[in-house]
Amino acid sequence: MATTLPPRHFLLALAVVAIWGSNFVVIKYALHTLPPMTLAVLRFSFALVPACFFLRRPQVDWRNLAGYGVLIGVGQFGLLYLSMRSQISPGLASLVVQTQVFFTLLLAVRIRKERVLRTQWLGLALAAGGIAVIAAHVDGTTTALGVGMVLAAAFCWACANLLTQRAGRIDMLAYVVWSSAFAVPPLLVLALLLDGPGPMAAGLAAADLGTWAAVLWQSVANSLFGYGAWSWLLARHPAGRIVPMALLVPVFGMGSAALLLGEPLPAWKLVAAALVLAGLAINLLGPRLLAARAAQGSGR
Repeated sequence: MATTLPPRHFLLALAVVAIWGSNFVVIKYALHTLPPMTLAVLRFSFALVPACFFLRRPQVDWRNLAGYGVLIGVGQFGLLYLSMRSQISPGLASLVVQTQVFFTLLLAVRIRKERVLRTQWLGLALAAGGIAVIAAHVDGTTTALGVGMVLAAAFCWACANLLTQRAGRIDMLAYVVWSSAFAVPPLLVLALLLDGPGPMAAGLAAADLGTWAAVLWQSVANSLFGYGAWSWLLARHPAGRIVPMALLVPVFGMGSAALLLGEPLPAWKLVAAALVLAGLAINLLGPRLLAARAAQGSGR
């Protein structure tokens, strides 16, 4: 296990969070042509095939794999795509969905009886304040329904995180690929019900090279490369050196939305982002700093 993060590994981690953050702009671009559930079907189909022919199925219970696939496919991305069609801007979506960290914490307390530190409660309070700021400024680009749908997506992501923890030490890339097999069927049913066969066919017919590139970006770059590189880094470095870099995801998300889509960044958005990011930072870094301080104190 490396004791420092070499520059190449740092740049790799930075590339992953940049891809994950800018993916919200890519989603918005694809939604201009494809209906939301149709886009979700394509994303998880290309994440599954052909990668499943090269990666062994991870040695986990089928129910765990199926649960993760449904929660991530239908719960997280299905709701995220629906909300981003017209209910919330890409930059804010990239920020709000990070509340999955706090939902994961609360679920761990409720289900696994884990103890929560006071610093983590402080982080939760700050993030809640940021969401409250967003809710107080709903307008034509962001609605209360959109914020609620992204919060629900974050909750589904948090539930999937608990399944990942239960799965133990596994090949995360293979886990993501094979779980996609359980995401595609329900997404296809929802696409037929919510999008409708006509709009589905029209969207596919209108899709140009840019649209297909956006779909592949989500499947290959965001899912396969992103999770593969992230897992590779976590296998070589302590989680404390890698995981905090995920704080940059909403920074890239809001930055790319402002730069590429012209999404405005008024003062209230910056305040909300500062509160949520501060909460995330305290939640991720606070326990480690307290542990380091305690270790220093005991070593005196």
